[in-house]
Amino acid sequence: MSSIAEVIAKHASVSERTAAQSELDTIWDEGISLPEKVALQEAVRGRLVTTYLLAAEGKLLRDQDVGYLPPAVTSEEERALDVDVLSDLLEATHREVDCQVCYNLMLDPVTTSCGHTLCRNCLARVLDHSQHCPVCRRGLAIPPSLHGQSSNKTLVQLLNGLCSEAVSARAEAVALEETGGPGGLNVPLFVCTLGFPNQPTFLRIFEPRYRLMLRRCIEGNKEFGMLMYNRYLEPQGDLGPVHFYHYGIMLRIVHSQMLADGTSLIETRGIYRFRVKAHDVLDGYAVGSVERLEDVSLTEEERLEAIETSLPPVAEDDVAGRITRMSTQQLLAVGQDFIRRMQARSANWLQQRVLDIHGLPPDDAAMFPYWFASVLPISDEEKYKLMGTTTVRQRLKITVSWIRRIESQRW
Repeated sequence: MSSIAEVIAKHASVSERTAAQSELDTIWDEGISLPEKVALQEAVRGRLVTTYLLAAEGKLLRDQDVGYLPPAVTSEEERALDVDVLSDLLEATHREVDCQVCYNLMLDPVTTSCGHTLCRNCLARVLDHSQHCPVCRRGLAIPPSLHGQSSNKTLVQLLNGLCSEAVSARAEAVALEETGGPGGLNVPLFVCTLGFPNQPTFLRIFEPRYRLMLRRCIEGNKEFGMLMYNRYLEPQGDLGPVHFYHYGIMLRIVHSQMLADGTSLIETRGIYRFRVKAHDVLDGYAVGSVERLEDVSLTEEERLEAIETSLPPVAEDDVAGRITRMSTQQLLAVGQDFIRRMQARSANWLQQRVLDIHGLPPDDAAMFPYWFASVLPISDEEKYKLMGTTTVRQRLKITVSWIRRIESQRW
């Protein structure tokens, strides 16, 4: 308000000598008694300056509206004064409504308990790292999700009234920033562990960069990619020695719960496999361009099966060769039989709580390898062999090779 007062005082003093006369019509609330209805007529130094001066002198009450009756001859000078005052007012108020975190025009401003106002997104990102106000460092008793924290409605109305175009442009810029990475790399990538199609994955998100990623995903299409950590920096095709394996799983968020400290517990389900074509970093987390990995056609699958099952017999001790010559249904039967035998032995990895999460063994040959890999307690590096396959038969052969190695105690 002090900035506005300074602007008005400057224009009032400058235009003192050239003030034009304009008739003023005061509109009263109908609830006001007649003796209080006093007609006013003031020297106008432009309509905006006159209105502010009336308020400063106590002649404009809170329940009054001021309407100006046009003079007989429109004053171009008076109109120019209004334009100059409005321009200076907008410039002065713009400085006062910049966010003290991003230094841009406030978007959806939220006022904290200590009296400081920030963009909603900026405050949420601050709370990802600390529960203290970034301006005065006082503790904030605000949930990190800002759930139930209302916007500053007065400031929102003021911004929309004074600079609606700037607010719209700011909203578009933020939306673009939230949904897309540099160069069209718009898929958020969570480097963590393995996941498989049609299988649930439960994650605990606590790092500030991934809290931000999760919030953007929830506000968007609820999907993000997950990749396994490449601890030995093995080369990944065209990407070279990156910190993740380039085959991953696209996850869809099914349920999310944020704890009091800002940590989120999320339940996801695998949708499809993909390969990372390019990658970069956005606000601390990886983003990329991905290519969906599809299986070959059923015709091609049957052709490959016919070729392999017609190969000449091999020696009894050639495990890999014998697996290759089995039909797809035989491969599936080996896996299902192994599961039944392990259940009969009460294997820990087939307890009821595991089956409650992942379901019973599927009869679908396409889904069985993913289910089997989700419950079998072997290394993720071994399970990763499934991710780059393009045939059901190839995945079944991998699962049968695991079974044979377990049975021979050579794992």
